[in-house]
Amino acid sequence: MIKVGIVGGTGYTGVELLRILVQHEKVELVTITSRNEAGLPVASLFSNLRGRVDLVFSEPDKAGLEKCDVVFFATPNGIAMKQAPDLLNAGVRIIDLAADFRISDVEVWEKWYGMKHACPDLIAQAVYGLPEVNRVEIRTARLVANPGCYPTAVQLGFLPLIELRVVDSRSLIADVKSGVSGAGRKAEVHTLFAESSDNFKAYGVQGHRHLPEIQKQLELVADGSVGLVFVPHLIPLVRGIHATLYGKLSKEVDVQMIFEKRYQNEPFIDVMPSGSHPETRSVRGGNTCRIAVHRPLGGDVVVVLSVIDNLVKGAAGQAVQNMNLMFGLPEKTGLDQVPLLP
Repeated sequence: MIKVGIVGGTGYTGVELLRILVQHEKVELVTITSRNEAGLPVASLFSNLRGRVDLVFSEPDKAGLEKCDVVFFATPNGIAMKQAPDLLNAGVRIIDLAADFRISDVEVWEKWYGMKHACPDLIAQAVYGLPEVNRVEIRTARLVANPGCYPTAVQLGFLPLIELRVVDSRSLIADVKSGVSGAGRKAEVHTLFAESSDNFKAYGVQGHRHLPEIQKQLELVADGSVGLVFVPHLIPLVRGIHATLYGKLSKEVDVQMIFEKRYQNEPFIDVMPSGSHPETRSVRGGNTCRIAVHRPLGGDVVVVLSVIDNLVKGAAGQAVQNMNLMFGLPEKTGLDQVPLLP
């Protein structure tokens, strides 16, 4: 059994990790930390876990994380980088669901996240945890940087086109909508019910912190610079991301065939039939990314529709997918949940 610890088990990604891991046949949950809720039974905070999780929240300093095989950090940015060196030295493998190790350029990271990086020497060791691209590297990784939710939906939508150099990578557009759970489980005015319900708005148009992450990863695939306009929006959903992606074709190709061939062996990518329109509710609670490809009026603009559950394939589910790879398990282990409808 894989001994698992979770740092920061009181947020939405933390409880989603718990929901998935308690159903994982090869996992033993050893410890879950929370400074504010230390001593409180986990099931008292999350009633959906009654009868499933008997642990109580522990103080991080007393949690015995060094005894785990792998530790998930479901924490705000800036936490994992402070604890990673000691855990790695103890032989623990780490999956960070925050952004501490996603960007290889330390100066760029510090600019976008507004803090000094605590262990820049470890960034080069981190493997970016998008299995559809870095599956081989993830298997032997000691430290995995789990991708953000926006970057996951956008990259999976653009990848097949960029890999084959069939779009102009200098003029890509990502118009992306997210549910409010993407903002985390904290009290903020913009996520109050009266503020976000019956409302729809863009934000971060001048620059969102996920932009450099997306751009860098796409540039690695393109083997050159990428021009990307990324506009996120907040929509009145709890879960879900819908990415509408635009690119100008540079040659005549069968875009449907490109996507079907690229993802034919990917267990969590569903390329829908030509002309489809994937819905966010069709992936709610599942680790699936559903994709549909269009060429409006048969022109030279390709439109890719990519939907994920931001808490699953955009966070906790993808983290467990990475864990499975790191420990030599079948990739779908513990991740066979059917999405919830209605």
